[in-house]
Amino acid sequence: MPVTDVKQDLDNLSLTITADFAAPVERIWQVYADPRQLEKIWGPPTYPATVVDHDLTPGGRVTYYMTSPEGERFAGYWLVTAVDATRSFAFEDGFAHEDLTPNPDMPVSKSVFTFTAHDGGTRATYVSTYPSAEALQQVLDMGMVEGATGAINQIDGLVAS
Repeated sequence: MPVTDVKQDLDNLSLTITADFAAPVERIWQVYADPRQLEKIWGPPTYPATVVDHDLTPGGRVTYYMTSPEGERFAGYWLVTAVDATRSFAFEDGFAHEDLTPNPDMPVSKSVFTFTAHDGGTRATYVSTYPSAEALQQVLDMGMVEGATGAINQIDGLVAS
């Protein structure tokens, strides 16, 4: 499995996931840069994603929804704040209403995804920082670690196909 480490840091209000892939940095970058590939890995295996908008540029927006096995849809968005193509991108990651507008009643994290060459493949570091310990605890209670780990672990299968 690609995920090698998960750290929850309530003092720094962050969740950090580290994963190692047997594919070059450029290939892992493509998973996030291409909305059709992103759909294959953004949700946990039983909650496939549908990407509606995809503008992975500073100031851009990515919107999506995940569909549960029962057909319930859960929407979200990214507001892209920085991009260093193939190396990293940063974004505000939030929950959305069904019409894809931000849901202000749910936590928004500041996320940075970084990709570096490592042992002939790629080390990806996913860091999400929350505005409060309560916000971090809320997403942890919602199963964020299990969901994100399941989602990231799908990348190997995608890049191998």
